[in-house]
Amino acid sequence: MSIYMIVLLACLIFVLGYVGYVLSKKPSLNRNWSPDQALMPSVTFLDGNKLHIKDIRDIHYRTIRDYDLSYYDKEISLDDVETAWLAISPFGGPGAAHAFLSFGIKDGTYITVSIEIRRKKGQNFSPVKAFTRQFEIMYVIAAETDVIRLRTNCTKYIVRLFPIQTEKKLIQTVFLDMIKRADKLGKEPEFYNTIWNNCTTNIIKHTRRFSQKPIPFWNFRYLFPESLDKIAYRLNIIDTHLTYEAARDHFDITELAMTTKKGDDFSAVIRSEILLRPID
Repeated sequence: MSIYMIVLLACLIFVLGYVGYVLSKKPSLNRNWSPDQALMPSVTFLDGNKLHIKDIRDIHYRTIRDYDLSYYDKEISLDDVETAWLAISPFGGPGAAHAFLSFGIKDGTYITVSIEIRRKKGQNFSPVKAFTRQFEIMYVIAAETDVIRLRTNCTKYIVRLFPIQTEKKLIQTVFLDMIKRADKLGKEPEFYNTIWNNCTTNIIKHTRRFSQKPIPFWNFRYLFPESLDKIAYRLNIIDTHLTYEAARDHFDITELAMTTKKGDDFSAVIRSEILLRPID
């Protein structure tokens, strides 16, 4: 056997061995988690349309590593979920972004659902590691002050907040679907995957019913979530008459979020300059 064939065979054995190792890994709920992701939210379904959400995250971040842990519980009626908002926060290289949804409640509060890797202490996100079962996935249920301020004030990323136009019943259905999945992941862990189990692919699965046009479960564009707003715009999901580029500018709430102070009604302030249909 030639040297070339020996090297080729050795490489093949290494690759197959590594693939076998990766596939043998099992997701877990018990690891040395980063403190801000140590608690998984849970949901108790009460009589009628009421539900009790436990461990809604409301962390005050000074930096991404320096923060005050805070959580609260909330009991709501599903009928009181009135609006939905798509948030997109670009970061890193071209096309990279984090997308999440925020739901407006009748009492004026908002509940955000952010689909993320569940980091162990000291870990940072890596798309390559996320493809090889290095991270579990979690649905962070949080206050807007937590998820949005973390990006606008600490990491200095842009956040665009787009209102979704659809029937209230559909919004409630999507909210319930996401809350149930968040609760399930607290009992049955899954691995995050860069291609087929990430924030964008999961958002698409939950929100496909917002569009009257068919949305594929997977598309190459989902690997570049910064363009998720373009998909939503073309499907007429975003509540605006503006052009796409103008809408991106109009729904950029970064500066408003950065100027809020303790005691402000954060959710009201970041929406104070947002105009819905019709826009002249």
